[in-house]
Amino acid sequence: MHGPFNRGPRQKPMGEINVVPFIDVMLVLLVIFMITAPMLTQGVDVDLPQVTSEPIQDMEDTEPVVVSVDSQGQYFISLGDGETPLSLDEISDKVIIILERKPSTPVLVRGDRNVPYGQIVELMSTLQIAGVPNVGLISEPPPSDG
Repeated sequence: MHGPFNRGPRQKPMGEINVVPFIDVMLVLLVIFMITAPMLTQGVDVDLPQVTSEPIQDMEDTEPVVVSVDSQGQYFISLGDGETPLSLDEISDKVIIILERKPSTPVLVRGDRNVPYGQIVELMSTLQIAGVPNVGLISEPPPSDG
């Protein structure tokens, strides 16, 4: 009988999931992350000294404050507010505010290898006067020969 409710032979339900749209979305996300990953590195262009040293192990879970000195002797602080040069007094004020909020925040110095030693010492002295108990120095490992 062929009535209005008879639709012909019933099809068996499909037991597989179509994963093609999922793969398409994942490939698009992969391309987006591959393009944006190199742009995530930010900061001041500093030619760090190359020395062999052990990495700091007790950094806990806190993000360190990094104070940079570029090759022209200008000071910068990594707070996510761009790369505008600051004076030593402005850096001291910002570090004091950060340490009041979270006293265990580590403070590190990135000094260009061409900056006079006295300027780095002056920065470290200013940071210690601001209340930083220990100032760390950032360097690069020397290039490997092999």
